[in-house]
Amino acid sequence: MNLVVKIGFGVALSFMTLASAVQADEFKLSNNQRIACSRGLSPGKLNTATCRSYAYVFNIKTSEYYRCQVTLALTRDNKEVINVQADGNCAKKPRIFETDSNYSFDATETEPPNTNSFFGPGGYAVWASDNNARKVRGCIIISSGLGSDISKCLDMKFD
Repeated sequence: MNLVVKIGFGVALSFMTLASAVQADEFKLSNNQRIACSRGLSPGKLNTATCRSYAYVFNIKTSEYYRCQVTLALTRDNKEVINVQADGNCAKKPRIFETDSNYSFDATETEPPNTNSFFGPGGYAVWASDNNARKVRGCIIISSGLGSDISKCLDMKFD
């Protein structure tokens, strides 16, 4: 009886490992990560540097994606580091294509607001393509400055 329980446990563990491996293979990290840092002076000659980086995690089967952000803020005076704070999360975004397939994905962030962004913190662009068909969709998402993002996706035409 003990041998049967061990074999059953081994088979169950094999299926769980296989299922998690298949599920893990459906998510890919985009190849284009960005980092932007800013510096500021505070009262009392304190220096603060804040850095943000973005990355995208893409479900290659469903075309859903997550926009991930990590932030680090460092405050120091002329002699020592006074405070370090870090934060981060991933926000789920809608599907790019309506049907399941095998997709590729990449994304890029706009520059910080002091360069080319007119509305708030800027935006980002995402590109997705179907690996099984000649289908490419490009999307631009920008902050409206009014609390909601504006998103527009277009299917590419092949001449």
